[in-house]
Amino acid sequence: MSVPGLIIAAPASGTGKTTVMLGLLRALREAGVSVTPFKNGPDYIDPAFHRVASGRASYNLDSWAMDARLLDALAGETSDSDLVLAEGSMGLFDGVAQAGASGTGATADLARRYGWPVVLVLDVSGQAQSAAATALGFARLDPTVPFAGVILNRVASPRHARLVRAGMESAGIPVLGALPRRVDLVLPERHLGLVQAVEHPDLDRTIVDYAAFVREHVDLGALRAAAASTSHHIAAAVAALPAPPAQRIAIAQDAAFSFLYPHLLEGWRRAGAEILPFSPLADQAPDADADLVWLPGGYPELHAGTIAAAGTFLAGLRAHAEHRPIHGECGGYMVLGEALVDKAGDTHRMAGLLSLVTSHAQRRMHLGYRQATLRAPVAALPAGARLTGHEFHYSTIVSQTDAPLADVADAEGNAVSETGSVRGHVTGSFFHLIAAAA
Repeated sequence: MSVPGLIIAAPASGTGKTTVMLGLLRALREAGVSVTPFKNGPDYIDPAFHRVASGRASYNLDSWAMDARLLDALAGETSDSDLVLAEGSMGLFDGVAQAGASGTGATADLARRYGWPVVLVLDVSGQAQSAAATALGFARLDPTVPFAGVILNRVASPRHARLVRAGMESAGIPVLGALPRRVDLVLPERHLGLVQAVEHPDLDRTIVDYAAFVREHVDLGALRAAAASTSHHIAAAVAALPAPPAQRIAIAQDAAFSFLYPHLLEGWRRAGAEILPFSPLADQAPDADADLVWLPGGYPELHAGTIAAAGTFLAGLRAHAEHRPIHGECGGYMVLGEALVDKAGDTHRMAGLLSLVTSHAQRRMHLGYRQATLRAPVAALPAGARLTGHEFHYSTIVSQTDAPLADVADAEGNAVSETGSVRGHVTGSFFHLIAAAA
């Protein structure tokens, strides 16, 4: 039996949908409802917040990077659930121009595919009845996208709420909740989005406050009643999840290295891989018996001095690289290089296993989906393998003389200059792996 679901979406980024999502997850959990969360698109930060709020793993669903088999397998990870809540990304219909594995990456793709109705979180600051025009446009733009109603956010006063509700009623748009403006209920952000869940000193208490706020101002019964079950076939998960790149994988995991998609880690575990976590910030070396060391992305630029001084960690990396593979993604890639220049312009020596020198003093945003064809193997991923993923960073390459790791293109097939690097057993790239292309 399929589990009913809803998609928490918005007209644009910055409307407060993540705060609403976290409040809903915890409020429903406190009411005894078992909720499975998902996140649309390539976002490696929000799923960790979802896990804290719901007590359950949250996986990304990405219709551009994932083929139908993987997408359906992850959407089927709902055992013992009463409800699915999927958080959208950017605006509801925002995606890339050229469709990928099974869609454009837009949140609307998930609503169409699984029949989960959209709850639009609408920032009504500075308008009243006119907000209905926005809601009506989103409700009617694509009739194949099911629409449940709106949650009004940043409502200025009870009078403001009455005016906005009147406009919605005249347009036939259900209002499932109206949240007063609260400047204290805002999650802190930095250049890649929200500050990571692991960095919040009292995240659970913050989410409890969100839940109380949502419970007071959202009709949870009406919200659950609006959910719909998918009639779409859901694949068996184990066979569809990504295969591990090695049997024993040492993975850096701390505040500097945390950007690894949950579905990858779960797929590797289910296939029998042994995951061996270690913390570079605690100056821990990777397990000496690991077949592969994997340095995920994260925020090494905020901890560059600590990493540069982590002699045990760096010596362990160098010893491992003599005989076995190491791979770094984005921040991990920068740490494998010769040096990292921080925002203040200070240079920090890194592992020196690649020639790469990167700088945060020369900031430029690099953002978008990526498709890559490996020129060299990455552990068990062979040369010639086609991968899908994305890139999101502000660092600039100052120098890089190693051989390229891959031929990389954007979502429209345009070549991207950041090809990654390979030297001996060591590989790295700004490319964040999501899936192997069919």
